Amino acid sequence: MNLVTPPGFRDVLAEEAVAREGITRAVQGLFAERGYLPIETPTLEVMDVMQAGGRMPGSSFKFFDSRGDLLAMRPDVTLQVARMCATRLSGQPGPFRFRYTQRVFREAALDAQASAREVTQIGVECIGEQGPAADAEVVSLLAEALRIGGVGAFTLSIATVGVLRSLLDRSGAPAAWRRAVLDAYHASDFVELDRLTALDGAAGVDVSGIAPAYAEAVRNLARTRGRREAIDAVRAMVAPLGCTDGLDGFERTYDALVAEGLEDRIVVDFSVMSSFDYYTGIVFEAYSPYGGAALGSGGRYDRMIGAYGTDRPAAGFAFSLEDAMAAAAAEEACAHAGTPVAPAGRSLRVAVPKGSLNPDAIACLASAGLDVTGLDNPGRQLIISVPGVDFIIVRPSDAPAFVASGAADCGICGKDSLLEADLGVVELVDLKFGECRFVVAEPEGARGAIEGHYRKLGSIRIATKYPNITRAHYAQTGVQVEIVKLHGNIELAPLTGMAERIVDITATGTTLRENNLCVVEEVLSSTARFFANACALRTDDRIIALSRALSAQAQLMTYEPIPGAS
Repeated sequence: MNLVTPPGFRDVLAEEAVAREGITRAVQGLFAERGYLPIETPTLEVMDVMQAGGRMPGSSFKFFDSRGDLLAMRPDVTLQVARMCATRLSGQPGPFRFRYTQRVFREAALDAQASAREVTQIGVECIGEQGPAADAEVVSLLAEALRIGGVGAFTLSIATVGVLRSLLDRSGAPAAWRRAVLDAYHASDFVELDRLTALDGAAGVDVSGIAPAYAEAVRNLARTRGRREAIDAVRAMVAPLGCTDGLDGFERTYDALVAEGLEDRIVVDFSVMSSFDYYTGIVFEAYSPYGGAALGSGGRYDRMIGAYGTDRPAAGFAFSLEDAMAAAAAEEACAHAGTPVAPAGRSLRVAVPKGSLNPDAIACLASAGLDVTGLDNPGRQLIISVPGVDFIIVRPSDAPAFVASGAADCGICGKDSLLEADLGVVELVDLKFGECRFVVAEPEGARGAIEGHYRKLGSIRIATKYPNITRAHYAQTGVQVEIVKLHGNIELAPLTGMAERIVDITATGTTLRENNLCVVEEVLSSTARFFANACALRTDDRIIALSRALSAQAQLMTYEPIPGAS
């Protein structure tokens, strides 16, 4: 008998439940004072209804009912509110102001890092109101709600999607390129964005017809960050291109928020496009320097209700009660311990890889101006501290986990480790060193036998240390495979009959040739990347400064392929 809760779900006992209840009552009281009325939505929706509203957050739990309808447990409340407004309230003029506290459910890989699959969302939706005043209303409500929840230190990153949409629409770019750019924005993948906007044909998509000025603006927009000067910088960049859509209203919203005393809380950050693709105007995310992920997010979604009926202007937000409480608890613990307020009084935590990447990682950190004293010979020390920086020495494959969890603010590892971990960190700089390839290899002369095996049995066994990369590759090719996970000496698998082929990393191919293996397919190439926790990036300016220094140095330095790769 298994008496534990399913992964990602947990019990809430009395002490925590009392605290949750107190926060919820206080926050809902605030919303009620501002004229927001309570609503409740069903736990299950028809899947078609959820998909009609646009990109859903994460992956939803799905069920078939007795009629054969595919149902989804709600991964978000906003989509349900849109459906409600288009159906139950279609004949009512509005405006409507709704508030809610509801559980949402999102599927996650069972090996993911402490991923909650049940989250309590507290939020509001303002339906039928538009303009800067309505936008400022919902942003300021989120700020007040977080304060009530005990979160003292937080940043609200705000932007507007209108500028990016206009740049993409006017660029003359093929649809595939525009989709790839949006995907890079949604993933906060600055390296991929740089690759796509280089227009040198290496992006793997059609770049014909794209005006270079628009590609440059798309690239630079993601790196525009600051306060009012950031709005001015964006205007100067896109006005000559006729792409100021939504910028005037956004500026008035910013002014309204400043007038409410939120200037120190707000950062204009045009990389904040990682939410649903249904947003039409302002977007915003809330971050605590004591948390590892966004506490909440929201924005304007004027066209989303139209997916279910008639368009209505709408804006809203939701934040995670659990994440807000965790951030408040961490903040309180630091206060009791006398620890300086993060991040200003705390050392920057950088995950540095062991092994073959280590010497070049140290060299590029030193070239960017960091004091790396003791890092080249740490002995048994796992953390090397110098003034202002803590270097956390980790395996390259573990670096994404340390950064994603917030145990480190930023780090260095290979692109392969980022792909294999798939933990949603922000990829900032291609450091150019540690170059290697992922390849499919098989025994010399075995091609015919393997192809015959596949025709007869419909599957090929692939041995690898990188099951996620391998799975993604073969999902694209359509070849059916069985993946055998090994931790080393991958070359032994086809030599002993454990597998027909391998997927492994190589720089020179020497080890493959020495074991009578030949490359039959390229999977991907990999270099070292500088990456960051999304929360740390948006609350700690030191990471931005370091990424700029590393980017400049990466263009100047040359490296050899990683030693020791097969």
